[in-house]
Amino acid sequence: MIFDDEYYMKLAIKEARKAYELGEVPIGVIIVCNGKVIAKAHNQTETLKDSTAHAEIIAITSAENYLGSKYLEDCTLYVTIEPCVMCAGAIHWSHLKRIVYGASDPKKGYKKYSMDILKNTEVTCGILETEAETLMKRFFEELREK
Repeated sequence: MIFDDEYYMKLAIKEARKAYELGEVPIGVIIVCNGKVIAKAHNQTETLKDSTAHAEIIAITSAENYLGSKYLEDCTLYVTIEPCVMCAGAIHWSHLKRIVYGASDPKKGYKKYSMDILKNTEVTCGILETEAETLMKRFFEELREK
């Protein structure tokens, strides 16, 4: 089996589906360090009644605890949707080497506010974009129907 960006993004999409099933905005994250998954998370803002309980924040905290460090310099974060500005700030402060995301978020993504926030982080976008975008669209369509 090849452990490439698509492989890890598929794991992030599995996490996003968990959020979807819980009625959470379906965003999932995987953090990989030296080829090993060290953290995974999905949005839990509704479950925890916490507006900061985004998948990225939960996964970063988990990865830092796992490594015993506040920095994730040798890690890659895979997230289904472009991070918001809050999560991009957390990515910046945690010194993540690289992020990979599926679909862009033109309404709330960090690029709408500041491209500079991740200037020291390698960013790859568009990995399994259609799958990530479809899950988000379906979630919000169903939410509007309720």
